[in-house]
Amino acid sequence: MTDSLDWLANPCPAPSNAAAAAARLRQDQLTKPRGALGRLESLAIRLAALQDTPSPRVDPVQICLFAGDHGVAAEAVSAYPQSVTVAMVRNIAGGGAAISVLARTLGAGLEVIDCGTLGDLRDVPGVRCEGVGPGTANLAQGPAMTRGQVAGALGIGRAAAARAAGQGVRLLIGGEMGIGNTTAAAALACALLGLPATDLVGPGTGLDGAGVRHKAQVVARALALHARGQTDPLVLLERLGGFEIAALAGCYLACGQGRIVVLVDGFIATAAALCACRINPGLRDWLLFSHGSAEPGHRVLLAALDAEPLLDLGMRLGEGSGAAVALPLVRLACELHNTMATFAEAGVAG
Repeated sequence: MTDSLDWLANPCPAPSNAAAAAARLRQDQLTKPRGALGRLESLAIRLAALQDTPSPRVDPVQICLFAGDHGVAAEAVSAYPQSVTVAMVRNIAGGGAAISVLARTLGAGLEVIDCGTLGDLRDVPGVRCEGVGPGTANLAQGPAMTRGQVAGALGIGRAAAARAAGQGVRLLIGGEMGIGNTTAAAALACALLGLPATDLVGPGTGLDGAGVRHKAQVVARALALHARGQTDPLVLLERLGGFEIAALAGCYLACGQGRIVVLVDGFIATAAALCACRINPGLRDWLLFSHGSAEPGHRVLLAALDAEPLLDLGMRLGEGSGAAVALPLVRLACELHNTMATFAEAGVAG
């Protein structure tokens, strides 16, 4: 590990057993049968342990959307042309995308960060241009990134988490945009888990059966080129990842180190989370998982992280949209925990 990446090993604080016990005691005193609110109860207790308080809260919430282009798009692995990345970043910043609507409706902050696209987005209001290159290289032919680019992209995520911390953010959602990024995410996850391409490759933006088979072949070529005998998650991220995937991983790690809870989105975000947890296993405690994506490989990643998602709505959009849809459940878990009456307060026999 180079000096510039030493921060990745900084510890993530452990959950507070005392706060968890206090929150569990309160749950048992609320005007309901014990366990009647199911996972909403365990969610509130877990948040209390992470925040080291018997009264957990998740607001303010920040959504960080990381964008990047992928050289592997040249292998025809997406149903959309690569120009869609920049077009969608403009749409997100302009308020017209799903995540834009969700952030606005939920009252969450939304930061859009160009980590390295093929277009010039400097004229677009609301986009932070911090690119470490004009898209990654083609991972089916060579390493996707240089070590310097990996460090830069991880640092973009770390800086986003630091800005969120400066605003008092308690919960962060990481989103992504980049044509070709389900291919990169699948390749990275296959390498981390030692699985064949066919176990994780799915339709992404809407490929048909033939398209999925071709995509799996591309990923298999990349694995043969880069992953044989290699287990170092940073090396695998460098060879098979993407700028926005690395930024997500860096953001997640910095959030865990800085006591910000992360609500993880779908397939690509979970691949980044898996990589981040392989780099620093202490991060896992700080990750909540929002939904089960319709992208088939997502279930494999969730199982590898021993994660049970809050929702299963058949979504596969990305952008952080599934996590945003799950946010009201997390808020409600806190509200119920903090503001329901106890039996004593309500004058009800326990």
